Amino acid sequence: MQYRIDKKSGNKLSVLGFGCMRFPRTLAGADVPKTGRLITEAVAGGVNYFDTAYVYGSSEEVLGTILEKNSLRDKVHIATKLPLILCRSPQDFDKFFNKELERLRTTYIDYYLLHMLTGMDQWEKFRSWGIEDWAAQKKKEGKIRQFGFSFHGSQGEFLNLLEAYPWDFCQIQYNYTGENFQAGKTGLEKAGALGIPVIIMEPLLGGRLAQPPREAEAIFKKAENAKSPAEWALRWVWDHPEATVVLSGMNDIKQLEENLRLADSAREGAITEQERGVYKEVLEAFNASYKVGCTGCNYCMPCPRHVNIPGCFAAYNISFSLGWVQGMQQYATSATLTSGQTGSASNCIKCGKCEQHCPQHLPIIRSLEGVRKRMEPPPVRFALSVARILLGNKKKREV
Repeated sequence: MQYRIDKKSGNKLSVLGFGCMRFPRTLAGADVPKTGRLITEAVAGGVNYFDTAYVYGSSEEVLGTILEKNSLRDKVHIATKLPLILCRSPQDFDKFFNKELERLRTTYIDYYLLHMLTGMDQWEKFRSWGIEDWAAQKKKEGKIRQFGFSFHGSQGEFLNLLEAYPWDFCQIQYNYTGENFQAGKTGLEKAGALGIPVIIMEPLLGGRLAQPPREAEAIFKKAENAKSPAEWALRWVWDHPEATVVLSGMNDIKQLEENLRLADSAREGAITEQERGVYKEVLEAFNASYKVGCTGCNYCMPCPRHVNIPGCFAAYNISFSLGWVQGMQQYATSATLTSGQTGSASNCIKCGKCEQHCPQHLPIIRSLEGVRKRMEPPPVRFALSVARILLGNKKKREV
């Protein structure tokens, strides 16, 4: 196992982290015996970072039970998250945090995140609720060791958030198909320059990059020293020195064994120029199925109606290359229901400001209409309408 240093705390973290959202399940619920084997073998293989969250079903409780049963708590770093989307008042901070301590059977959290922070508006809201003082008190008490956030928003918002608070770490989505998606490479490098450790989620896009489209898989197979698609994807992320930990949601022993093998040689700057050519060819195969040639440069942002334009287009393109369900998952986290101001395509009022700044001269307004039709069918549109009404009423009550 290779390790990288968290420059804020000095902690030595395994380059492979265990993402706990997709623990094995049976029809009756969590498969605790199978999960227990995965966790104990992961720790034996050198994994020392486990990422869970309040909203991951029984994940926290299962993880806590297994760590306690096997006396592993002091050998690992637990990361879990405050569910911002469920918080209705400052009192909820303690309510959720204390419940998480109980579920995880621990007295402290090593890495505590604000879950799904989307931008400065949301941060300022929780800041007005006293989140900074709350976190400082918990750190003083030793109940939180490191305080950070997981991000689902536009690149510009991420860059602003990085300097809004002295974060101990952050977590972003990053993979070879999304170099300009959400925080993107620019955000990753900015965090690195500020000395903020970066935890990488979705390096395999929920497993979809382990089984990419046939055209992309064929390119990987014909490459010299051919590797599995999963290996190509993980090595690409590990090649970045700013990536402190790369999370993988392993729910099968074969996946764990392969990832442990790969993590033994995971080093930055290890990808050759010939291999970069393979990634370029694979991306071209992906891009052939894309409908909008957006590069995620963010010159169109901010939108006066809060449309996350690059996020909408990235999710829209993924819905064609990897399937509608995967695209919809991306759309939900980056453009719609994860913040007080939805960033969906249906917010567009066709003002044209975005098109004035697009260096590629894309027909953004027309393309957003295509996004709306594909990603917001009637059931989704109804859910969005209800969410907007509820959010509007909530804001009135807060005022």
